[in-house]
Amino acid sequence: MLWLFVMTSIPSSPLPLHRTRIVPAVVAVAFFMQMLDSTIIATSLPAMAHSFDTDVVALNIGFTAYLLAMAVFIAPAGWLADRFGAREVFLTSIVLFTLSSVACGFSGSLLQFTVARVFQGASAALMTPVGRQLVLRGAPKGELVRAIATITWPALIAPVIGPLIGAWITTHSGWQWNFFINLPLGVLGVVLVASFVPRVPGEGARPFDLVGFLLTGGALALTLAGLELSSASVGPGPLTILASGVLTGCFAIRHLQRTPNALLDMAVLKVPTFAFATLSAGTAGRLAVNATPFLLPLLFQLGLGFDAVETGSLVLAYFLGNLLMKSVTTPALRLFGFRSLLVVNGVIAALTIGAFAFVDGETPHMLLFALLVACGLSRSMQFTSLTTIAFADVTPAQRSAATTISAMLQQLAQLLGVAVAASIIRLSSYLRPDGADGGMLTDIRAAFLCIAAIGLASALRFLALPHDAGVDVSGHRRR
Repeated sequence: MLWLFVMTSIPSSPLPLHRTRIVPAVVAVAFFMQMLDSTIIATSLPAMAHSFDTDVVALNIGFTAYLLAMAVFIAPAGWLADRFGAREVFLTSIVLFTLSSVACGFSGSLLQFTVARVFQGASAALMTPVGRQLVLRGAPKGELVRAIATITWPALIAPVIGPLIGAWITTHSGWQWNFFINLPLGVLGVVLVASFVPRVPGEGARPFDLVGFLLTGGALALTLAGLELSSASVGPGPLTILASGVLTGCFAIRHLQRTPNALLDMAVLKVPTFAFATLSAGTAGRLAVNATPFLLPLLFQLGLGFDAVETGSLVLAYFLGNLLMKSVTTPALRLFGFRSLLVVNGVIAALTIGAFAFVDGETPHMLLFALLVACGLSRSMQFTSLTTIAFADVTPAQRSAATTISAMLQQLAQLLGVAVAASIIRLSSYLRPDGADGGMLTDIRAAFLCIAAIGLASALRFLALPHDAGVDVSGHRRR
């Protein structure tokens, strides 16, 4: 830990520019490392299974361990930041994530790999909410859109390019380098945080809510495990685990609402914009956003029979759309405001997702590229707008709870998107008559249409927002 002590001792500059521009960029580097890691190894599973002398199915325990560790330790992230300081906790999470990534690469057995993944998941759980807390603390409302747009691009880009990078690294360097790549990224992240992120002291030794930690962590772990298992298999087991998670979550909410000094301040859910962006409407919107990258490769390879090179080039067009929208979000929000943008852009996003249900082998590639870019553009705009309005009216005292609750629900929405899409494909396959035309393509089309309907319902739900919602952040003024 000498490395961490030296880096935290570096004095950080108090210049305002560091708070409004550099801090979000530094946090984004750490986010990119974490989110790339969760997607880059998807194409390495056969090589890893061969190295550990096991099968791909058994290897899933390493990914389940990461998921459960992240679910358990995400709840106390806000308390730790308040107790020890957000900058110090964020630095520690980067160091632990980097070291555990190296341990994954050096693993010689499935047991060693699983233990390393537990540490990876625990450190990743701290990184996202605490990183957001650092950005929110330093950014004035006028700069919040730009700051949120900066730290959300890893969540949009990493799932798209991760499998492509992972396949190339596995083929040319070995699966271990999918983890070793985090070493230079982690060192860069530590240096940047220690150099540019202002040190903010902890807010005091608030008592730790052990019961709230156990209930919240258990509820999230059971729910996410149930969703993960339900996306890969059918049967009563996943549903039982999922129901147990929901029931435990009810007890957790009851405890948090009634306990003084609770682990999470549930009062933040009374802020209308935060509730809209994180609960029903926001979760449904993120579900649609997260399901699309899962469905597109299935459509191209299993539905249309494209090879890996064609699929990769098409996915890059989708990535291009995500990237191009980053510079447009701020002026669009200033021109239209959150309410109009979330409704209109949400409808466009849903329509572009649904349009993939009508793609076939005869669709011109130029038209397909245009549709992918449009889908990426609207996806990026909706994701950034949802994330930004969630914190538009949150007070400084509520930011710790808000960032933690938001991170928990976003993780839930991410797995929910994959689980719902996979369930629709399985249900369509079950209901489809044997020998019916279309086969797997018909099932994937059904999934696109259902996900589009969910996205459309989410967009229309934002009609209930006031016209001036988040106006201090967007800068929009009605004429």
